[in-house]
Amino acid sequence: MTKPLKIDIPAVDGFPLHAHAWVHEVVDSDKLPPVVIINPATSVQSRYYSRFADFLYAHGFNVITYDYRGIGGSRPENMRGFQANWLDWGGKDFEGVLRFAGTCYKEHDILVAAHSVGGFLVGMAPSNQLIKRVFTMGSQFAYWRDYAKHKRLAMYLRWHIVMPTLTAIFGYFPGKRLGWLEDTPSGVVRDWISPEARFEDIYKSGPQALSDEERAKLVESFAQVTAPTLAVSMSDDEFGTIPAIHRLLSYFKNSPSTHIRIEPDAVGEPSIGHFAFFNARYADSLWKIPLAWLRDGEVTQEITAQLVTLEQNP
Repeated sequence: MTKPLKIDIPAVDGFPLHAHAWVHEVVDSDKLPPVVIINPATSVQSRYYSRFADFLYAHGFNVITYDYRGIGGSRPENMRGFQANWLDWGGKDFEGVLRFAGTCYKEHDILVAAHSVGGFLVGMAPSNQLIKRVFTMGSQFAYWRDYAKHKRLAMYLRWHIVMPTLTAIFGYFPGKRLGWLEDTPSGVVRDWISPEARFEDIYKSGPQALSDEERAKLVESFAQVTAPTLAVSMSDDEFGTIPAIHRLLSYFKNSPSTHIRIEPDAVGEPSIGHFAFFNARYADSLWKIPLAWLRDGEVTQEITAQLVTLEQNP
């Protein structure tokens, strides 16, 4: 693997975000390498995506990975009572990284590869019109009725009963000691467990409450995204079900979207689920999908013929 640069990127409110950058030396000003920002899933450290980042770098991209506030290298020493929610992750953290890319890599195309909630956060960033293309994997915002039916009860008990209970006791979710993701700020937990089918309704009340005008403006920010989106989901992903993917994509009404749904046995695997896509063993199979999309904006016929169910919303 190529050793990336360790950097701190300021969120829009100045909060320092732990980040890494894989950067090519520019030898031809007429051929500037595109920049890919990788948005992690909820409470997953950015280092999880390092091999995928290195893969993209080896194919000519500059790449930035970073941790949201409260996660991994961007967590405070004391998590109890630390305030952060999805609005912070999207409107401050991702927005800060997006501005950083736009400033440091002027004239470069800016692309986003997003996992799970990372695709949701794209819509919250005021500068999201800078993005040229988006690739998402299993992206949704965890509305519980969209969970896979055969796992919905167990998932509800884990994420909507146990998680908030422990969060109330500790002042944050101690996920790391349980082996359930990373330790997570209480505000993110509060957003996740909301029963609302419309994400903006999460912020009708409570400490994160927004006015009617602010909620409407938040929804409008999703419509600013005109970059085409390739949404990939796995048929055995209990979070990224078809209703969940469609629910999120419906907010990006000005982003032409293509949704491809993949059966694990198409690549000889019994299961892939919500997380395994970014395992390096898929470099010669599944990773060809985001590579072709981010590089050329294409979903190749070879891929659609062999791997997927295809839906397009031009």
